[in-house]
Amino acid sequence: MGNILIVEDDDSFGYILKEYLEIHDFTVNWVQDGELGLKAFQQNVYDLCILDVMMPLKDGFTLAKEIQDHDPDVPFIFLSAKSLKIDRLKGFRLGCDDYVVKPIDEELFIARVKAIVKRVGTEGESTKKGTTFKIGEYTFNYANQALMRNGNVQRLTTKEAKLLQLLCEKKNQVLDRNKALKTVWGESDFFNRKSMDVFIHKLRKYLEDDPSVKITNIHGKGFTLEVR
Repeated sequence: MGNILIVEDDDSFGYILKEYLEIHDFTVNWVQDGELGLKAFQQNVYDLCILDVMMPLKDGFTLAKEIQDHDPDVPFIFLSAKSLKIDRLKGFRLGCDDYVVKPIDEELFIARVKAIVKRVGTEGESTKKGTTFKIGEYTFNYANQALMRNGNVQRLTTKEAKLLQLLCEKKNQVLDRNKALKTVWGESDFFNRKSMDVFIHKLRKYLEDDPSVKITNIHGKGFTLEVR
């Protein structure tokens, strides 16, 4: 039904929540602090993140900001014992889909989770069509900003994903440098050209494990994603 990341430091509550979601056919990964939560998010693709607010190493609000840096579209729910209006407002200002105060009502919570996952799935259906690319041994899902190979997932930033999408759409052809700059950065100036060179270098590193794939500089023109 959906892939969910839970970041919750309370052993009993985290275990119960994971079991309850799995009973309702969700696939769940549960970790117990914010650092592990960020690492788990970077290594997989999730339809929803459920984040406790008060956690060791990294609180839920900070974790949500860092998750959004990787994928601004992923929905998330905050869980907290803090019920003050100021705390709820902070959560919603960060863009959460819901702020649920503990103790939770299990049936209402599952209904909320199902509604969010269904809504996001419906909204993303048209976006996801035609946005999966095969690059040698890699599979690139633009909608989820994920580059996958042999079960490993490399999360991409928004600019990395957009640039790789443009390269994929012109696979084995020249992607015009100025077109890429204007599409991804908005304008073609010295600093943006330098920035794009850095991003091209990053994409090369992500793709380096497959020798049949390389990104080539075409002097004075642009770049080519070559797949043999």
